[in-house]
Amino acid sequence: MGEIMKNSLQIIKDTVSFKTPELKEEILHGDMPGDKVSIGEGHIKKAGVIFPELLKLLPDVLEKNPAHRGVITVCGGSGVGKSEIASLISYYFTSIGVGSYTLSGDNYPHRIPKYNDAERLRVFRESGILSMLEDGVYSKERFQIIQDLQKAGDDANPIHIEKWPWFAAYINGGKKGLKKYLGTPKEIGFDQLSSIVTDFKNGKNEIWLKRMGREETELWYDKVDFSKTSILVIEWTHGNSDYYQGVDIPILLNSTPQETLAHRTARNRDGKTDSAFTTMVLEIEQSMLESQAHKAKIIIAKQGGLLNYNQYDALMRQAKEQENE
Repeated sequence: MGEIMKNSLQIIKDTVSFKTPELKEEILHGDMPGDKVSIGEGHIKKAGVIFPELLKLLPDVLEKNPAHRGVITVCGGSGVGKSEIASLISYYFTSIGVGSYTLSGDNYPHRIPKYNDAERLRVFRESGILSMLEDGVYSKERFQIIQDLQKAGDDANPIHIEKWPWFAAYINGGKKGLKKYLGTPKEIGFDQLSSIVTDFKNGKNEIWLKRMGREETELWYDKVDFSKTSILVIEWTHGNSDYYQGVDIPILLNSTPQETLAHRTARNRDGKTDSAFTTMVLEIEQSMLESQAHKAKIIIAKQGGLLNYNQYDALMRQAKEQENE
């Protein structure tokens, strides 16, 4: 194994120029069961910008690690192309003779998707009611209004504050409670991911990785052979989180909240936009990404260009100003 990893290090050092290889009809993608990737020109453009930057950064990373291994994460908001770009990065490493594996962080919530969605909603609603009690604005009559909105799936919509000012306590309290759950160890098994990253960087050849489908019976583990793998690519919204350690090169695929909403609206086949609750979740996740962005070694704009942190910060400030206009 040691010789293979040393060879990978040398290959990366020797790859001064990189020409994007022709894609096969199907390339390996992340290990989330049922996950599908649809690679377009935009993904290829971004991956083509990212990969040469990785070749510059990785020699130092691999030389410092006794097993000559490195961990990359591709993170960003909903619909920004994490799965596609991570798959391309792994494919490009393979094309130059460097072993790579793409791990999906979406395998590591404590609950399967439908139960996790239900828990998110429960946390929001319970926190909202408790906030009303704390603020002294709760009553049975007001709860009946809230319950009707819950049944209609519209209780996270701040527009109702215009009609009922007391409703602000429910919205603000619910959002505050949700922030304490989303992307935290309450929702995600960060300890498992930390162990995987540690084992990989310590040179372990075989690691059991979690697989999570969408039903109760679709949760299992596969033993993965890493004996010829030098690069672990983690694709995940929370890939740059402070709740786990060991990532060497965080990559942030940026999109403003407006761009994320436009993408999600465009891809909904039934023409429906996201619910107020889903929009709230996306806003919280966007805020988390922004708070972690200073750690990113590579930031890519929605259009595909490289950004430094100051440019990224200015772009996000401008987007917020436009949103508030």
